Amino acid sequence: MKTLLTLIACFMACGASFAQKLNTLTGKIVDEKTVPVSFAIVRVLNYPDTSVVKSVSTNIDGAFAIDQLKNGEYVLSVSIVGFKGKKTGHFSLNGDLNLPAIGIESVSKQLKEVSVQGKKPFIEHQIDKTVLNLENSIIATGGTALEVLEKAPGVQIDRQTDQIKLNNKSGIMVMIDGKANFLSGADITTLLSNMSSDQISTIELITNPSAKYDAAGNAGIINIKLKRNKAFGTNGTVSVNSGQGIMPDSPSDLYRAGVNLNLNYRQGKWNIFGNGTVARKAQFNNTYLTRSTLSEGLASALTQNFDRKSKGVGYQVKFGADYYASDKTVFGVMFDANTVNNKLTNFSNTNINAVQNGATNLSYILQDANSSSPVGNLTANFNIKHDFDKKGKSLTFDMDYSGFSNKKDENFLANYLNSGGSSTNKTTLRNNTDAEISVYAAKTDLTLPLSKTAKLEAGLKSSYVVTNNDFISEQLIGGVWQNDLGKSNNFVYKENINAIYGSFSKEWKVWQIQLGLRAEHTHSNGTSVTDQKEVDRNYLSLFPTVFVNQKLNENNNIRYSYGRRVDRPNYQQLNPFVFYLDPLAVDQGNPYLKPQFTDNYQISYSYKEFSFSLNYSNTKDMITQISKQDDATRVISVIRENLGRSQNYSADINVPVKVTKWWNMQNNVSVYYNKFTDGNIEGAAYSAGKAAVNLYTSNSFTLPQNFSLEISAWLNSPRVNGVEQTTNYQGALNAGIQKTLMDKKLKLRLNMDDILLTNHWEGKLVYQNINMNVVNHYTSRRANFSISYNFGNQNVKSARSRNTATDDMKGRAGG
Repeated sequence: MKTLLTLIACFMACGASFAQKLNTLTGKIVDEKTVPVSFAIVRVLNYPDTSVVKSVSTNIDGAFAIDQLKNGEYVLSVSIVGFKGKKTGHFSLNGDLNLPAIGIESVSKQLKEVSVQGKKPFIEHQIDKTVLNLENSIIATGGTALEVLEKAPGVQIDRQTDQIKLNNKSGIMVMIDGKANFLSGADITTLLSNMSSDQISTIELITNPSAKYDAAGNAGIINIKLKRNKAFGTNGTVSVNSGQGIMPDSPSDLYRAGVNLNLNYRQGKWNIFGNGTVARKAQFNNTYLTRSTLSEGLASALTQNFDRKSKGVGYQVKFGADYYASDKTVFGVMFDANTVNNKLTNFSNTNINAVQNGATNLSYILQDANSSSPVGNLTANFNIKHDFDKKGKSLTFDMDYSGFSNKKDENFLANYLNSGGSSTNKTTLRNNTDAEISVYAAKTDLTLPLSKTAKLEAGLKSSYVVTNNDFISEQLIGGVWQNDLGKSNNFVYKENINAIYGSFSKEWKVWQIQLGLRAEHTHSNGTSVTDQKEVDRNYLSLFPTVFVNQKLNENNNIRYSYGRRVDRPNYQQLNPFVFYLDPLAVDQGNPYLKPQFTDNYQISYSYKEFSFSLNYSNTKDMITQISKQDDATRVISVIRENLGRSQNYSADINVPVKVTKWWNMQNNVSVYYNKFTDGNIEGAAYSAGKAAVNLYTSNSFTLPQNFSLEISAWLNSPRVNGVEQTTNYQGALNAGIQKTLMDKKLKLRLNMDDILLTNHWEGKLVYQNINMNVVNHYTSRRANFSISYNFGNQNVKSARSRNTATDDMKGRAGG
């Protein structure tokens, strides 16, 4: 705090004198036909030694603005792929200067189109986030968004709880094109597992967002950006992919297939874009579980084996348009719709070995289950952006609606057998779930430069969410379906969040600071209509953020940051329904869950492409999954509760290596320690902690004859999360090869995930009367083949990106 006060005092005392010494240089880059050239790199060079002072890229109008320049003699250097480089004559700068248009010449005057051939690495570590570039990745082709995330450094997919974790921390906010998904853990993994990786351009991992972002997501934000061509004229990409799961002791029809089309039309003041995808998916999952119970001298050992197969066809359509009313004002609309109908078949075999007074009794339960789950989502967005001037003063406005529909019909047939294999009882049940979610949101953001080195940002946001979950459970008795009144229920959840934020940033020669504060007022109401129970909450929360960057020299930087985050329980976690899983397992929500709050601290150092960071987070009232076991009935209940405290210590190292001109390597090492404590879980205190490591390496090779090769591998060590302990090493080796044809417009790709079949999960739960061991195998090894073709004008032109008003709303609807 003393250091921070010193920095603020320095700003107040010295800011004016700095501003007086600095100048702004503006201009415009055009081609031979005076057409503005976007994305050109403009460098300011000292004269006469031509050392680089600063560089920027031109905007959509070919304009550039370079500030913080001292009085002196300079030269400009302009470069962009497809054009000849150019240097201007030297000029003097003694105040703000607007240069006349600078013309550059294409490499060939007959060349009408310029294709960008540069290839970004699959993993990029930037100062505030990690970026996965999927468009040119071979190993990401033909997979799903969920499978690609599992290849990201530090990301784990927990298939036991359907959670996505970052550095072993749950509470990730998943956003798609800047819009978060108000869905449950299970529903969001379903959505991502049905999203083709061919739709995705980049994935951003943001571990410590600023005050401008919604405060939801204690571990940070994962932002998935879908492909969108940025060239003028008509252009697009069409791709076809197919794949086959290769797993032992699994069904043979684990194939997938998909077709994806991206179209873009940009002419004059209009930019119209669209995307459509049809994909067939199939998964297989085998779970083997052992646990024990003890009640009044009766000791039971249970072994359960579950075989689950799911398949479905999904459709996704996206359409949008931007209208550039002037060089300062843009209007935009966007519509996104997707649907998938997953069909699940599940066979389970439960063996019960009961021992009492030395006598052993064997019994079995065989259950056949199936379900159909049509899921739909419609999102609409209207947005405006207005730039008041070229100095960065701007105002944006977004208005959104998102509607979700999740229906599920489930059927269960259980057969109880004695030790001789004779049936002693049969039960037939069915469940019907109808969940509807509506999200309404609006936000506005203002960016206001105060000087050449200081900026103020502020914004308002309001969101309103209504979820209606109707659940009917019935049992077939005497040939008649009878409602199980103890399970059937109607749950309505409403939530209104109003937020205001402000942030101030200031730059000096060595130091940069950004101070932010976000306030969010939350009013939520959960009502169990059937039970006539209501939980109403009304609270105000403050979320400060602090970012300090210390530029030691051109290649060395140190960054310090702090941020406070929140994870509010989603509707599925609050839903008090009792969901039947099998005769000895049920799942239940908790309407009294409290939100969890996290304080995140980070210090990072970067030297050119190398980076190292130290992180600490402290979470209060962590929302976690707890299992309760009734030894008398042998029934285990999975519920959600608040765990007293969770602490995470981690260190991350990113080391990119250019081995040769044709071999590039990206390496990441994460070491972390998690500790969990609670004064009372199921009647006793709980404390657990463990150190763990995540290793990642990616290698790309440029081969002759337009071939290229990618090989990547990752490894996670045993770890602990809440009451769940992972006991095995998880990892995967992935490889892919690509051939380009027709001037690199046609791409053929072949890849395989988890070649050595090492990606499966083993774990245990050991606390109070729970002693359970689990082994889970899923479709991790898969071969994929894809063909993609780019058509039309592929010239790169800038296109705006935007975050919408539902940024934090869509990731919290359940589980």
